[in-house]
Amino acid sequence: MKKTKQAPQTLSPRKRLPSGVIRRSRSLSQEEIDERVIAQAEDDAAWKQAIHVSRKPTAIGLSATLAHRAAFLARLHRERNLESWVQRVVRERVELEEKAFTQARRDLTSKTGA
Repeated sequence: MKKTKQAPQTLSPRKRLPSGVIRRSRSLSQEEIDERVIAQAEDDAAWKQAIHVSRKPTAIGLSATLAHRAAFLARLHRERNLESWVQRVVRERVELEEKAFTQARRDLTSKTGA
């Protein structure tokens, strides 16, 4: 009997990747991603076309009494409309709460760390 050469084994269809697809051996670290982004920052060809995002208005439910009180205060503060006054008040309050939270966290870490 003659011995015939066996064809080299190929991967099963489930293990083969489609043409053009490269299997990654590991995921990139945050530092490696940062280095790549910095290296490509000035190269316009490395980036996709910019997208534009628009904000969707958000509705907040207020009771009729609270809405009337807020409208009065908006006029008192000479705000152009109730919505802009509510936005300003909420923004100011969020900033105040964030400062208070940061200060409380600092105080707590200084007490536990000392």
